[in-house]
Amino acid sequence: MSATQRRLSHQGLVQGLADGGLLSPRWRQVFDAVPRSRFIPTGIWRQLPDRCEPVFGTDERLALVNSDEPVVIQLDDGAEDGPGIATSSNSQPSMVARMLGLLQVEDGHRVLEIGTASGHVAALLSERLGEEKVHSVEIDAALARQAADALARAGYHPHLRCGDGEQPWPGMSPVDRLISTCALRQVPYAFVRQVRRGGIVVAPLARDFWSGALVQLYVQDDGSAVGPFCGGASYMPMRAHRVAGAHAVDASTGRARSAGLDPARLLCLGFALYAGARLPGVRLTHADTPAGAQVWVSRADGAAAVAATGDEVWQYGPGFLWEEIEQTWHEYAALGHPEAARFGLTVTDRGQQVWLHDRHAVIESARTNPRMLER
Repeated sequence: MSATQRRLSHQGLVQGLADGGLLSPRWRQVFDAVPRSRFIPTGIWRQLPDRCEPVFGTDERLALVNSDEPVVIQLDDGAEDGPGIATSSNSQPSMVARMLGLLQVEDGHRVLEIGTASGHVAALLSERLGEEKVHSVEIDAALARQAADALARAGYHPHLRCGDGEQPWPGMSPVDRLISTCALRQVPYAFVRQVRRGGIVVAPLARDFWSGALVQLYVQDDGSAVGPFCGGASYMPMRAHRVAGAHAVDASTGRARSAGLDPARLLCLGFALYAGARLPGVRLTHADTPAGAQVWVSRADGAAAVAATGDEVWQYGPGFLWEEIEQTWHEYAALGHPEAARFGLTVTDRGQQVWLHDRHAVIESARTNPRMLER
């Protein structure tokens, strides 16, 4: 096999994950046995920064499927003639490997997956634990049928359900592990209720302030779930957790000030978690520039700012949002620039709390969405 053929092969993809330290020997066997290509439908897209690009041709398709990239398998919730927004994907293999490692499954464990999508993760779990130990729920009927067909063709028959993953699985006793493969605004307490005491929940959170992050939560005897943030993660949001449209900003209120804090310094996950807790509702996006970075920040009240490395800052709407961000940065710096792994999350039936270093050192507290409590 040539170097190019190896790079475009399933074996090459798995070897790359193993070389990166993402697969234990047992998970290496599982990934070897479950080629990703079996769960990729005919119509697929590559996710680019500004759009989804359709993938045609055998070589191009093979290159994407056997790369460490997500493969978009649905646009616009399946609607025709939509704007072309990705709504489901076969996740980036390295991210799948990270999440399955954090799940810490053992022989005999039962697992609930929220978001079947292509069926690939359900297949990996079925290969590792046995199909009878795996439950997976998907809200989209077309995706659910597609995944069931792909799983059956691959020889796996886990427990599948088409429905809302925030609703408890009818009649199912508590599982040992729960994994969400869709991003959440908050971890629904319904997830925690479906996991036994001592079990683990692994899920990606969608944070307003620039970045998503993984959490690994351990279910406690008192019914709460507590655990650390475990690095960045970017996943399609659960449908009920999608963010509304962009904040409205009045461009006529623009006012300039001299450059201050280099916005490139804001782009670390530790600060994103801290600022997301201290400045709830503030959204930040960014782009690389030859000089460093440009960031846009905004809030629902119309406050906004744009800053670029070495350039003046423009602010809009009420207040001085950039000064708030700078003050938050100085707080973070005074704490010693804590890394993301020093932050954690507690989830209870009353809401969730972000903490730093210790679960009792709360820096953000948010009440659970009433819709989640109803579930």
